[in-house]
Amino acid sequence: MDKLDQIDLAILKTLQQDGRISNADLAGKVGLSPSSCSRRLDILEKSGVISGYYAQVSHKALDYKMIAIVHISLSGQFAKTLAEFEAAVKRVPNILVCYLMSGEYDYILRVACKDLEDYERIHRDWLSALPHVVKINSSFALREIIDRPNVAAFG
Repeated sequence: MDKLDQIDLAILKTLQQDGRISNADLAGKVGLSPSSCSRRLDILEKSGVISGYYAQVSHKALDYKMIAIVHISLSGQFAKTLAEFEAAVKRVPNILVCYLMSGEYDYILRVACKDLEDYERIHRDWLSALPHVVKINSSFALREIIDRPNVAAFG
């Protein structure tokens, strides 16, 4: 897909506010017929603009009361080292987000944990066992201010 027009942006904004909206209601909100809206939605999905639909479940509802921000340094940034680390980090169930970084640390992780004891277990059993890790620096979020699922680029 080359460029999003105003109708595409309206569809995306509406879906971000209500991902369960019916096609008929979505069409009405963006000023299209249901069939035209369905076609546009199909194009947005197939082109990868819409990468998926999911339920955003509260971490607290699942008894994960803490979020740890973990900075990781590796022994090097060789392609094989990065690939091995990234493959292993994908198997850690408590890691919500992993970013390859520039700067002082190689990776930053967001880790969900039930409490400090649970984080100690995650650190001992998972994080310390990740390949090529030479330094782990952990901080704990005191309070979540915002957690947007997407960029608020639609005004």
